[in-house]
Amino acid sequence: MDARLQLRVQRYGWDKAAGLYEAGWREQLVPAHRKLLEMTGLVPGETVVETACGTGLVTLPAGAAVTPGGRVEATDLSDAMVAMVRERAEEAGLGSVVTASRAGAEELPFDDRSFDAAMCALGLMYVPDPSRALAEMHRVLKPGGRAVAVVWGARERCGWAGIFPVVDSRVSTEVCPLFFALGTGESLARAFERAGFVNVLTERIRTTLDYASAGEALTAAFEGGPVAMAYDRFDQATRAAAHDDYLDTIAGWRAGEGYRIPGEFVVVRGERAVEPATARA
Repeated sequence: MDARLQLRVQRYGWDKAAGLYEAGWREQLVPAHRKLLEMTGLVPGETVVETACGTGLVTLPAGAAVTPGGRVEATDLSDAMVAMVRERAEEAGLGSVVTASRAGAEELPFDDRSFDAAMCALGLMYVPDPSRALAEMHRVLKPGGRAVAVVWGARERCGWAGIFPVVDSRVSTEVCPLFFALGTGESLARAFERAGFVNVLTERIRTTLDYASAGEALTAAFEGGPVAMAYDRFDQATRAAAHDDYLDTIAGWRAGEGYRIPGEFVVVRGERAVEPATARA
């Protein structure tokens, strides 16, 4: 898919998913978000850039962590998600700390060496060129600054991965053709190194996605995630058939009336090298 078309699909797809995203994923993503914030280690007064901020599940805790004196510049392709972050920041009393704007991860609208930290929580899988996005994070960091990103792990360790072939068998989406590539092996760590980061560290987290019912699992998979725009085009009969097929893919993780689906996150941290004194002279 052409990169511009892929970005357009992502933008409008996440606009559709925004209202249901947290219902299906907020609790399930807590381990990933907690580890990302822990590895970033924000302190009051720091400046932070966040790409693919979504509905602000990482943004607002980051804003609280850098208060007083700091600021968070949150960016996302989705207008709906950006609006949610702005509203929630105001409600949380962080309106003067958190700024949200629509921008792509591959072209950040910020000056070189502007931030102490950069974060991306489960967004790099959707970017046409993740290496370029990481290079942008590196560019806007001050020397000595750090970047942390988390992605989904290997396909075989993410039990919900069947959603993609279920949808693609009914409509060609290509919303994220290489979705699991960065979570395979040391792919994300190597991408950090190619972008110029040093002292690169990787952590893997095994997790379980708990859904109390089939309805909750279906809402998360179809309406609150990356296939929302494709799903919106299905008629009722197609939706019903897709639901049945997806439930078949997760049947092995049935737990009573609900599901306990395995998953994996990969979290990588890197630093922008401190320049030698002679280079700054």
